[in-house]
This record gives sequence, structure tokens and C-alpha cells, in this order.
Amino acid sequence: MITIKSPREIDVMARAGRIVAETLALLRGLVRPGISTEALDAEAERFIRSHPGAVPSFKGLYGFPKTLCTSIDQEIVHGIPSRRRVLEDGSVVSIDCGVHLDGLHADSATTVPVGHVSDDTTRLLDVTQQSLAAGIAEARLGNHVGDIGHAVQEVAEGAGYGVVRELVGHGIGTRFHEEPQVPNYGAPKRGPRLLAGMTIAIEPMITMGSPVTKTLSDKWTVVTADGSLSAHFEHTVAITPDGPRILTSAD
Repeated sequence: MITIKSPREIDVMARAGRIVAETLALLRGLVRPGISTEALDAEAERFIRSHPGAVPSFKGLYGFPKTLCTSIDQEIVHGIPSRRRVLEDGSVVSIDCGVHLDGLHADSATTVPVGHVSDDTTRLLDVTQQSLAAGIAEARLGNHVGDIGHAVQEVAEGAGYGVVRELVGHGIGTRFHEEPQVPNYGAPKRGPRLLAGMTIAIEPMITMGSPVTKTLSDKWTVVTADGSLSAHFEHTVAITPDGPRILTSAD
């Protein structure tokens, strides 16, 4: 069931989202060759819990053991931070973070280059961000979920990249995953209509090669089946009469 949030609930989610945004900004400054994903995770948890009432959304969610999902190169999502996972020059790391505050969640992700990356890698990251912006622009009153997915798909596939099908965005609020599902592909005017007070996580997961995925033996980490590079960007967005409101912003 799709839930409609009150203006007060949306404001609480925006407070949680600001903590998420500030956490990701902090981590972007820490990403460098030689740092472990465990070190990033520890810093994220410390920073989140330094805000009264805020706790990491991911830790314990469905049994997930950490505060962040840190996914490197061909890993699309759900990579588990570890002392053994040390970032290397030329890689990228997707950092996905959620915060639970006063009964409500916010969720955002960014993909960060490690040291010096190739022009092809930079282009993948740029196009994935552009696809997220295109999706958010369609998150307007009276549009449909399909309008969001279609906008993402047009940007990504128009640049020659793959759009992951098996993983999608989602509604978010008192529960971390709510209805509706928000695919990164689709047809305009299809799927649930967007109503004022809906809050959704829009999260393009774009690959340099095939969009087909597989899950590793840890039962969490999802990777590209062909080993190609992947990028992931995400914002939590509220549908309002004045247009989409990004709730995971530091502004």
C-alpha cells in the first residue's frame, strides 16, 4: 500500500535526509587509495549517531551487518564494508546510506572516483547523475512511476549504457522499503500515479556493459554478470504541489 505523508512527516524525512547528505559529503572527502571500506563505515556510523535520535537505517535491516553499503567497480549494490576491502587508484565506490530519525527514513547514494580514473569512468558517473536528474524532474504531481523510469532509461541507454532491471527504487517512510516500486525503465503514463505526499527513492543503477546481474556467495553483494563497471546515484524525493522536493540534500 502506498502511504501519503503529512507535511510534518516530510519535514522529518528532510531532517534525516540532511544527515544522510552530510554523511555522504564527509565520506567523499575521505575516499582515497588505501582506505578500507570498514574505515568509511565506522566514520559514517559515528557521524550519524552524533545527531540526537538518528541511527543508521541499514544496520540490522533484513540482517545487514553494517551502516553503509559500499560497492566497488563491478559491484552494483549491497557491498559489505570490510577491513579487507581497500580502495585502489582508478576504482569507483558506490556509497549507499540511510538514516532513521523520529520514526522515518531517508536514503541516498553516490558513486565516488578513487584517485585518478579514466575518461570512460568519468563519463559513466556523469551520465548516471544525469539520468537521476531526469528521473527526479518527472517526479511531479499527476505523472506516473513509468514517467520516472522512462526518463532514466532514455538518458542512460541513449549514452550506450545498460539499465539494471532486477533492482529498483522504492517508496520510503516509516518503513525503509514501501510501495511503490520505482524501476529505472518503463513507459510514460504507466504504473501508479504520483500523488502529493508520496515519498520515493529514485536510484539509477547503470552499467558500462550488460545490465544482467548476479549475487555473490555472501548473499548480499550484487554485481554485473559480465564484470563491467557500474554506477549508482540516489535521492529520496517528495511529491509536492510545487514539484519534486529532494529530501536528501545538504541545502
